[in-house]
Amino acid sequence: MTTERGRVGYGPVTPDAVPDLVAHGLLDGADHPLCQGPVNDHPWLRAQHRLCFARVGITDPLSTEDYLAHGGLVGLRAALELGPAAVVEEVVESGLRGRGGAGFPTGVKWRTVARTDAESKFVCCNADEGDSGTFADRMLMEGDPFALIEGMLIAAHAVGAREGYVYIRSEYPDAVATMRQAIAVARAAGWLGDRVLGSDLSFDLHVRVGAGAYICGEETAMLESIEGKRGIVRSKPPIPAITGLFGKPTVVNNVLTLASVPAVLAGGARAYAELGTGRSRGTQVFQLAGNVARGGVVETAFGTTLRELITTFGGGTRSGRPVRAVQVGGPLGAYLPDSQFDLPLDYEAFAAAGAMLGHGGIVVFDDAVDLAEMARFAMAFCAEESCGKCTPCRVGAVRGVEAIDKIVGGRDRDDNLALLNDLCDLMADGSLCAMGGLTPQPVRSALQHFPDDFVRQKEAKP
Repeated sequence: MTTERGRVGYGPVTPDAVPDLVAHGLLDGADHPLCQGPVNDHPWLRAQHRLCFARVGITDPLSTEDYLAHGGLVGLRAALELGPAAVVEEVVESGLRGRGGAGFPTGVKWRTVARTDAESKFVCCNADEGDSGTFADRMLMEGDPFALIEGMLIAAHAVGAREGYVYIRSEYPDAVATMRQAIAVARAAGWLGDRVLGSDLSFDLHVRVGAGAYICGEETAMLESIEGKRGIVRSKPPIPAITGLFGKPTVVNNVLTLASVPAVLAGGARAYAELGTGRSRGTQVFQLAGNVARGGVVETAFGTTLRELITTFGGGTRSGRPVRAVQVGGPLGAYLPDSQFDLPLDYEAFAAAGAMLGHGGIVVFDDAVDLAEMARFAMAFCAEESCGKCTPCRVGAVRGVEAIDKIVGGRDRDDNLALLNDLCDLMADGSLCAMGGLTPQPVRSALQHFPDDFVRQKEAKP
């Protein structure tokens, strides 16, 4: 509750406890056995550094007055003062990288689009958040949609685009409804349409809803879907920055990337770059899920360790059993054992360890997990969600499931292990996109760190 003491939190609150809380002054922030004190002083929030999520849970998501009162449009106004080329260089200097998984420098992508000569250009937000254990995109679109709109406006100004699309997965009906309402409110306020805020920038936004295909999280499959075609991966080159939506130069970033942009412009590239470590600058929104005591969104600067997220923020497992493995980066991310929990959360450290940060999803497993079964799930998931365009992904995943079943079943284990490793090499090197290219990552990590899970019975006799 917002009171004279600020925002005061109570919890854990059950429906039965509400009448007593109200009677004892809940609405005024009164003391009570369930009172946790000022929310911003709570250790779980105090240890975070919230930029993307600074307004989520605080403001009315569809109130332009609330948005402006809490720092909204400061970044856009700064961008309009700087001019397009200077905005691109600010984003380059900030070190902001794509938060969707690949970690590609955002400013470099924008610079490519800005320098491409074309009559029309587009800005597309990939909000097809399909990775297991991820929910930050949904929470931001539902809790602070104007932040995403502002980020897309800055991108449009920087590269010379006049039209944009937010591609949202169909499983997010509330996010779809909120974004559509926010776009309508922004148009009415003069934040979208012709001469935004009285400037020379003219830009409008549309929402497109996916049809449940995980592959449309891949940028070119998403573009195909927006165009009304089947969601299938395009061959590269050309890259979307040169030949993207409807064949035009297109900026494609995800929700968290674009929502970070207003903070970069509002505070300046140098201040943003001071957060983080190495080539991983700024903050990342980590999402704790799975068998974890305290799940939710944790936004902090790059460089904290995986162990700190699991123990300090997550509180260990919900079951109370020891943490055995953590999967970072979605269903195609590596399974990491306790010996790797002290890895700093940055792109290069994870890549060196054969893992990836991805979209920041962290799924915790206790010691009851069967990692052979989880490795099989990765192959089965790829077989189910493959767009079918390339053979390594389409066929390799099916053969991978068969090989794991034979290994676990004790049938010609050595030969099938060799076959599985060959399949992983083929999929990693020969797939058109990350769907097939990353599927070997969870399989290989499970084999490397948890080999005993694959040996359930003795080798079957001929």
